[in-house]
Amino acid sequence: MSIITELAQQAKKAARTLAILSESQKNAVLTDMAAAIRENKSKIIEVNEKEVARAKDNNLDAAMIDRLILNEERIESMAEGIEVIVELDDPVGKERVIGTRPNGIEIKKMRIPLGVVCMIYEARPNVTADAGALCFKSGNAVILRGGKEALDTSLAIAELMQDVLEKHNLPKALVTVVPNPDRALMQELMEQRDYIDVIIPRGGEGLINYVTDNAKVPVIQHFKGVCHLYVDKDADLEKALAILLNGKTQRTGVCNALEGLVVHQAVAGDFLPKVADAFKEKGVKVHVNQKGSQYFDGADVIAEDAYGEEYLGLEIAIRVVDDFEGAVDHIAQFGSNHTEVIITEDAEKGKLFQRAVDASVVMVNASSRFSDGSQLGLGAEIGIATTKLHAYGPMGLESLTSEKYLVNGEGQIRD
Repeated sequence: MSIITELAQQAKKAARTLAILSESQKNAVLTDMAAAIRENKSKIIEVNEKEVARAKDNNLDAAMIDRLILNEERIESMAEGIEVIVELDDPVGKERVIGTRPNGIEIKKMRIPLGVVCMIYEARPNVTADAGALCFKSGNAVILRGGKEALDTSLAIAELMQDVLEKHNLPKALVTVVPNPDRALMQELMEQRDYIDVIIPRGGEGLINYVTDNAKVPVIQHFKGVCHLYVDKDADLEKALAILLNGKTQRTGVCNALEGLVVHQAVAGDFLPKVADAFKEKGVKVHVNQKGSQYFDGADVIAEDAYGEEYLGLEIAIRVVDDFEGAVDHIAQFGSNHTEVIITEDAEKGKLFQRAVDASVVMVNASSRFSDGSQLGLGAEIGIATTKLHAYGPMGLESLTSEKYLVNGEGQIRD
């Protein structure tokens, strides 16, 4: 038996142990996991610093290195994220009434775990803690296959979580990190449909496409984040500038950072000169259409169909449009169903934007950087789903469950 099949089998068996745990028992385990991560932050940082140094030596791009780094602040956020999950209601076992049939049969639905969740991700060692905690509380075992760049850090975090599981007489296989980053083993992992219930890939477009094309297990896609900020003709321009700078420059290598700015022509003359000055100060490279190019010195002038790039750096594509409909059309053509934002003081226009735009998160007058499970009150997130089966947007506890029917009768038989 291969190591991958063995890991998958163990995870499947381990998942069954969660069925008999109460919410208070789960919360006790999670509380101890958060404490273990917090108490061992120096150990995690020591391992992580070595991986970051190797990544720099191997000339990994800045966005990848940023996602790889774990400092004290990020480790504390990991621990706090788990503690938030402790405070959330456990969805497993929750029932809702569907109704009673004319023959007296009563029908309900009940929330159940998915079973075994497989995460395939790149240089994000924090995913180990986030996914491990979310899957545990939602009754799922998790198999984590990270990139080689973050493998040692992920193993260090998983070891702490596994120690806590053993302390509570639970199987370590509830949180498993694949110890070998070999690509052939990843392919084998994606074929374990007898033991794995769903695969969630997180990373670059190439990884998502590879998993989607090759997996024999159902895949929930967490695609790239081509997020836009649309500045409407009724926008508060100071508010718009602050939200633009936060969304573009606060942290560039993440999927909820802004990659596109769309501006109504009625405010372009007042707004874009301010943008040009701010971006010059921040070192942001600008790509802009002909209509907006007059406001920028040395910008890259691009065609009307040359948008949709995920830069993950200090770089942005700007387009001046004729009207609201033009902005919505632009987002429909070049967005990635991740996060879209409108800045407007017209409340009805904001509501119309939220109805018209197809994205997993649609915001009015707020930074795209809030498109995050922890920021939206979900605790840690397992990712942001950009397809609609069966979750859309940041995936918290409920997104890691499904429903089954409960049918109760008193001896009824079908004619």
